[in-house]
Amino acid sequence: MKAIGIILAGGNNSRMQELSNKRAIAAMPIGGSYRSIDFALSNMSNSHVQTVAVLTQYSARSLNEHLSSSKWWDFGRKQGGLFVFNPTVTVDNSWWYRGTADAMYQNINFLKKRHEPYVIITSGDCIYKLDYNKVLDYHIEKKADITVVCKDMAPGEDVSRYGVVRMNEDSKIVEFEEKPMVSSSNVISTGIYVIRRRQLIEMIERSAQEDRYDFVKDILIRYKNLKRIYGYKINTYWSNIATVDSYYRTNMDFLKPEVRDYFFGQYPGIYSKIDDLPPAKYNPGCAVKNSLVSSGCIINGQVENSVLFKKVYVGNNCVIKNSIILNDVYLGDNTHIENCIVESRDTIRANSYHCGEDGIKIVVEKNERYAI
Repeated sequence: MKAIGIILAGGNNSRMQELSNKRAIAAMPIGGSYRSIDFALSNMSNSHVQTVAVLTQYSARSLNEHLSSSKWWDFGRKQGGLFVFNPTVTVDNSWWYRGTADAMYQNINFLKKRHEPYVIITSGDCIYKLDYNKVLDYHIEKKADITVVCKDMAPGEDVSRYGVVRMNEDSKIVEFEEKPMVSSSNVISTGIYVIRRRQLIEMIERSAQEDRYDFVKDILIRYKNLKRIYGYKINTYWSNIATVDSYYRTNMDFLKPEVRDYFFGQYPGIYSKIDDLPPAKYNPGCAVKNSLVSSGCIINGQVENSVLFKKVYVGNNCVIKNSIILNDVYLGDNTHIENCIVESRDTIRANSYHCGEDGIKIVVEKNERYAI
């Protein structure tokens, strides 16, 4: 293979509110039994990228546990494999990763030791399917220095949390604004880049000398008139889960048959770490409509338009509507939950009522599950 992969999965994000208190955003559960980073890893594996580095930092326990074996994505191989890099204290550095470019700079030996000519950089918080080889071929054909994968957003959609690009008729990027308040363009950068390995080493070493730490602001935007930076447009499903609303919306998209079929029905698939759990159990008297129910669940109540992750227990006479219930949640009898995201391993007491009135409510309850 002529490229190695780097997945940036270190970020913390206040826009995820309480959801990112105990896990990195790349480890957020998606679509029943997957994690956000599974999509980037599966794309790497399906594109035959054999060497992938995951750069983690913030609340990495859950993510490290998920990546404890690389065999699920077929990275258990003699050459290459899956590498997980946390920030470490060395003789000349005792910092955390101070930005995306700094994260790569602190692991620059990984880049220097490899022999593949290209690097594919992507983030761990996006939900999509993409054959990176097509982007690589495009990159080589255009003789580009950097290729940025872009997507047209629907008119009226808020683009202020993305990098917004403008391209000329040859697809060369002429303007790049990072998270503008108001933008005239609706083409956004999806955070997937292809760049020559030696060029990347040179750029991040230079940035580090100048105490610049961010890949987008300090490399892409600064070099846009100097280097040949091209955009590669995709028109398939792509979603970023970095806010509570987008996380909720993305999970709800998995209730649509066409989205489920696109990710899990069509070749190549998305892979994840497998849990040995029994199939979901529907007890007499329960009613489930248009919902995703994962293995290990026990349902006694009413569930509608919701996504239930693994090992959720729904008590008698419960009503769950338009909600996301994360792993291992116990819902006591007569509980009503609507427009909510319930944090994992919560115990919701019997007769509780939670309803998101204006927007999505995040429910975090730390009750004792068992009376001792």
